Amino acid sequence: TKIETLAVHGGDQHDPGHAAIFPPITTATSFVQPNLGEEGRFAYSRCGNPTQDAYETAIAELEGGIWATATASGMAATALALELLRPGSHVLVMRGCYGGTHRLFDKTRSVSMDLRTTFLDLNDLQQVCEQITEHTAMIWVESPTNPLLTLVDVPRLVEAVRGHKDGKEILICADNTFATAWNQQPLKLGVDIVMLSASKYIGGHSDMTGGALVTGDEAIAQRLAALAKSVGAIASPFEAYLALRGMKTLAVRMERQCSNAQRVAEFLEKHPQVTEVHYPGLTSHPQHELCMRQMRSGGAVVTVRLKGSADSESDLELMRRFFGRLQIWVLAESLGGVESMINHSATMSHGSMTKEQRAEVGVYDTTLRLSVGLEDIDDLLADLEHALSDERL
Repeated sequence: TKIETLAVHGGDQHDPGHAAIFPPITTATSFVQPNLGEEGRFAYSRCGNPTQDAYETAIAELEGGIWATATASGMAATALALELLRPGSHVLVMRGCYGGTHRLFDKTRSVSMDLRTTFLDLNDLQQVCEQITEHTAMIWVESPTNPLLTLVDVPRLVEAVRGHKDGKEILICADNTFATAWNQQPLKLGVDIVMLSASKYIGGHSDMTGGALVTGDEAIAQRLAALAKSVGAIASPFEAYLALRGMKTLAVRMERQCSNAQRVAEFLEKHPQVTEVHYPGLTSHPQHELCMRQMRSGGAVVTVRLKGSADSESDLELMRRFFGRLQIWVLAESLGGVESMINHSATMSHGSMTKEQRAEVGVYDTTLRLSVGLEDIDDLLADLEHALSDERL
């Protein structure tokens, strides 16, 4: 079954009560049991709920898995995945990952569970294999990365890890937020767990917050199910409803947004005020061949670096002038909505990192992450041209 069909019909979405065409929102916290020892399909909503179940089965099938759990946010999903590890475990993480992920691994779990994290390029398989030890328990893949859109050759990584003497039991997790199943299905490429921030393209309308973990492994599913009940960072029924509703238009939204993003990248690549364009859909991108092999398109995000100066205050003032001239594009956190949004990476997505840490991964004060929406492409390009035409830039 194709992704376009699964986005609409995936999972178990039937309504046993009234045969509603869309699963109703069940807000009940508890479910009546006929008698002692006669517990039904659902008992308590932290452990299971009809609306959550409809969404979880749908997102699991969409990603090519057998089981999913919906969480309160993408970060809650990432944190839940780390509950699979023992204190003192070692984790390899893709360098240049989302700032919130970096913070969780580097600052939070290093203290709360003595997690040892090595940030590196997961495409450097020799270094990956050199860094794996008997204590390495997880490899965290982000492809494309946020915000510079670096890809990881997932099948080659999986093959290298599984071939290592200490790699057989290592959990390989992939953050598939930017790509979504419409572009790639990491579970089918060999990873064990997929993490999603459903607040982005799954919900798709900038009106819900949620995350999900999906796996195709029964043993991992059982462990995560027990952990999800214990930790309790679940999605509410209303958030699950919004995510499921949004997911139904995922394919048509991604097709339009990725097409628009390609045009935006091509436009900005030729603009004199732009010094860097990061978009794997461009033929000039060093990973374009990998993109075409592993993904359906270059994605719906374009990251650029505008010309700046050596002075941070001057660069921030330049950014203020640029944002002040935009009329359609909006300055906002997050991404993946129907509207076109621009994120100032240094103060938003990567604001928790020091300037030196940001520079190490290529994020500067003039780095902008463009989440391309559904608007008319000519209007979007004209708005960018207007903002970039300020003679003071």
